[in-house]
Amino acid sequence: MKKDSRIIVFNQDHLIGSGLANILRHKGFKNTSFINAADCDFSDGKKLLKSFKKIKPEYCFLAPVREGGILDNINSPGELIYKNIIFEANCLHAAFLSGVKKLVFFASSCVYPKDCPQPMKEEYLLTGPFEPTNEAYSVAKIAGIKMCQAYNKQYRTNFISVIPATVFGPGDSFDLRNSHVVSALLRKFHEAKLSGCPEVKVWGSGKPRREFVFIDDLANTALFIMKNNTKFDVINLGTGKDHSIKELALVIKEVVGFKGKIVFDKTKPDGVLRKLLDVSISKRLGLKSNTKIDLQLKRTYEWFSENSCHK
Repeated sequence: MKKDSRIIVFNQDHLIGSGLANILRHKGFKNTSFINAADCDFSDGKKLLKSFKKIKPEYCFLAPVREGGILDNINSPGELIYKNIIFEANCLHAAFLSGVKKLVFFASSCVYPKDCPQPMKEEYLLTGPFEPTNEAYSVAKIAGIKMCQAYNKQYRTNFISVIPATVFGPGDSFDLRNSHVVSALLRKFHEAKLSGCPEVKVWGSGKPRREFVFIDDLANTALFIMKNNTKFDVINLGTGKDHSIKELALVIKEVVGFKGKIVFDKTKPDGVLRKLLDVSISKRLGLKSNTKIDLQLKRTYEWFSENSCHK
């Protein structure tokens, strides 16, 4: 992979795609194209293939087209499974037909079973049922992983699936209808501080533990995998460290400067009690992640404060 290699990044208008775009610019890659859902109908395989043949990409980053937090997964399972499966199927097939040298597909840690042993190893995929609240999205992401493996087997493509922990950072969505826990809590605490509200309600008991990865770390790691040969077609990407939702809420409260009380709403679902990735393979490849989550949250909140709180 050279500085003038032809690269496509999908869905630059979402967090992971945006993070990849920033890293590629910073590293001096000068021949990068971007395709977003607003510019291309991903359900039209023929038009998508035309875009590939016009750009003639050597490398492709398949960042998520549609994702969301627990509320969005409960309310929009049909949209999540349809948009992701049709996007993955058409993009992977077009990448194969147009001769892409290497592709990195972004899955999600929700592909692991609900009661998965911790930390979750890549070999644990499909060893048990999914968490019901995000089953549709999980099935879509598993379909993408399995399609990558099937094409590698039959057509000798080089499609790598990465499974990131929960991603956060500048450029994330802070829309409470579909945001993940970090951005949702940052916005809730921010708005409570501005309005003088005495308390912030947090979904669930606060006991579930989650692993978080900062967008810059994820993008750098994905670029490393794209540039280097690996023997693995599925790789977990995370920090190897998790935090309870209560711990996260307390850190965010401090970062935002909210002086009120945190109330945990136990009538709302917790989801999976723990999701910690086994990052042995990525460490074997020499990959490292910054685990100073308080500083990363501060950077994210600074970005959010400078931009629309309705993003």
